[in-house]
Amino acid sequence: MAQVLVVEDDATIRSSIIRGLTDRGHAVVSAPTAMAGLEQAVSARPDVVVLDLGLPDLDGKAVLRMLRGVSDVPVVVATARDDEAEIVAVLDAGADDYVVKPFGVAQLDARIRAVLRRGGEEQADASVTVGGLTVDPRARRAALGEQVLELTPREFDLLHYLAVRAGEVVSKRELLTEVWQLPYGGADKTVDVHLSWLRRKLGETAQQPRYLHAVRGVGVRLAAPEA
Repeated sequence: MAQVLVVEDDATIRSSIIRGLTDRGHAVVSAPTAMAGLEQAVSARPDVVVLDLGLPDLDGKAVLRMLRGVSDVPVVVATARDDEAEIVAVLDAGADDYVVKPFGVAQLDARIRAVLRRGGEEQADASVTVGGLTVDPRARRAALGEQVLELTPREFDLLHYLAVRAGEVVSKRELLTEVWQLPYGGADKTVDVHLSWLRRKLGETAQQPRYLHAVRGVGVRLAAPEA
């Protein structure tokens, strides 16, 4: 997953974020002050920074401006400040996203993945190969070995989304939001049906998976077949 730098002065909140993001597969480093956070941003070279605004030595907006002077690392601001003018000012200062406390770590994780996806749009256009499966988003073409798969547009989008995240467990909620562009709370059955169709075209079943592996109660993982 990602290397995340958490800059947060509240020890309880910092520990909770670190624990939650680590459980989701991220490598996490942290800092309790603005200056320590800036030093970590330079030395640790994180993939994304989670930045609190209410730091003891410098205001978070000043930290953001200083950080933007030396790095274009994605920044998710995490703070209790919920004033609209404040949010706009922080986004204009260079933040990539803004989450208001209290928030769940699942939401923060989703925002981290979203800013990383936006930062990697060019890479997302590249052809993806997982085992014998090749997915080419530019040509809208998927093939299993030499066999071109006849996919509907939605099936292709679903397969490509999973292929880009090969090895990761992706929740049905995330698929509904990112592939179907539906708000949280959509019907999981939609995903189940399309996964069933994809399995059929990949020559597998839910009972005997090769590429699409269901993780009970969590989601689905696309991975190359084991030798």
